[in-house]
Amino acid sequence: MNIAVCIKQVPDTETKIKIANDNKSINEDGIKWIVNPYDEFAIEEALKIVEKFGGEVTIISVGPSTIEKSIREALAMGAHHAIRIETPQIPFDPVVTSSALASVLKEGNFDLIFLGQRAIDADHSQVTSMLSQILDLPCVPLIVKLEINGNKATALREIEGGDEKISFNLPAIVSAQRGLNQPRYRSLKGIMQAKKKEIQIKQASLPEEKIIVRKLAYPPEKEAGRIIGQGVEAVPELVSILRDEAKVL
Repeated sequence: MNIAVCIKQVPDTETKIKIANDNKSINEDGIKWIVNPYDEFAIEEALKIVEKFGGEVTIISVGPSTIEKSIREALAMGAHHAIRIETPQIPFDPVVTSSALASVLKEGNFDLIFLGQRAIDADHSQVTSMLSQILDLPCVPLIVKLEINGNKATALREIEGGDEKISFNLPAIVSAQRGLNQPRYRSLKGIMQAKKKEIQIKQASLPEEKIIVRKLAYPPEKEAGRIIGQGVEAVPELVSILRDEAKVL
């Protein structure tokens, strides 16, 4: 199996985001960057498949040289190859990201292309379906289970009120949802091997970004809580507030 996993570098989930002086970007000082957590589910599943059937896993990411730290984290999990598509910055527009990834994926003759179901920063959740359209491949998003049988596959998706089982032919594109697996820890041996692996740099002709950030703003501060009394004596006033002010009754 020849598998590609498309990953993105994102701020750590515990990072306190600060808006930069231009009010259009974030202040990157002191930010810890990580592999998008949903992409780790994708990496793990790809590795499990090649461990079972044989093959290789190639990590592909779009951005400047600063994202190579996260690419090497993916290599430390056990991926075999890595490609970085050179751009001045990580694209915000999913059309640009999809176009860049597609330009490389077309050359790879991949049996399966994995992505995380969404990135935790921009949260567009669009690249999987866009790649499917560009590459003319079947697309199964949000999978929590995957079985491979020759050139056919069966995936399980959680939907409202139940599960959905989908059968499809390879090659195909899938996106990993939480619950698909438990990503492995990076071993010391894997970390040392990742330092020696080559990251190929490729160029791509990219479309102009159509999504433009005009302004970033912090969420409004929550109002301070109110203590209206104690015990059963406070119930009538609480009910009145919930009915007349909060409008929830």
